[in-house]
Amino acid sequence: METAITTETRHVPTFEEFMASMEELRKSHAETERIVKENVLSIKETERIVRNNARQMDRTDQQIKETSQVVKDLGKQMGGLHNSFGELAEHLVAPGIVERFNEMGYAFDDVSLSGRKILDENGKVKAEIDILLENGEFIIAVEVKSKAVKNDVEHHIKRLQILREHRDKHHDKRKVRGAIAGAVFLPGAKEAVLEAGFYVIEQSGDTMHVDIPEGFVPNEW
Repeated sequence: METAITTETRHVPTFEEFMASMEELRKSHAETERIVKENVLSIKETERIVRNNARQMDRTDQQIKETSQVVKDLGKQMGGLHNSFGELAEHLVAPGIVERFNEMGYAFDDVSLSGRKILDENGKVKAEIDILLENGEFIIAVEVKSKAVKNDVEHHIKRLQILREHRDKHHDKRKVRGAIAGAVFLPGAKEAVLEAGFYVIEQSGDTMHVDIPEGFVPNEW
């Protein structure tokens, strides 16, 4: 049996085909290089953005720290102002107020000049009264303002309501009255205070003056 022998003839590329293949390879290499460069640029841009964001975060963190410090400083200043105002009420305003009310026949024998806080069941402050005057029949809560305005009346009414509830819980049935003391009363403030049945206490020279117009009847809680 004879075996058939076949011979496969390989195609030998011509010079033109070889050059065309090289050109395709060159183009492919150039395209690959372009893509790599774009990716490198993209990575560099990403790194730049990350660095900028990091710097921005550092600046933001520094700004937060500086703002926090400013808030703390302001808190200390406000605390100092509050303490100074409390000292003003205690040492300058309060003695004149007590004297004026005692001249009116109240004869207060229990006076809280440095403020009185009313706490809820969780120990949080529900109300704070600047000056509290007490005797066996009456309690007068005095709010001290450098400049009294009409809105002070509404706030003080709420304080007296809280004070009334607090005293009722302790079976204290004494009559609660209110007063607002101010170095200055802005327009409409004095009329609002009197209409609410509060005593108006004004600074008069070096002392305090209780303004009681004809027909005034103090409100009671």
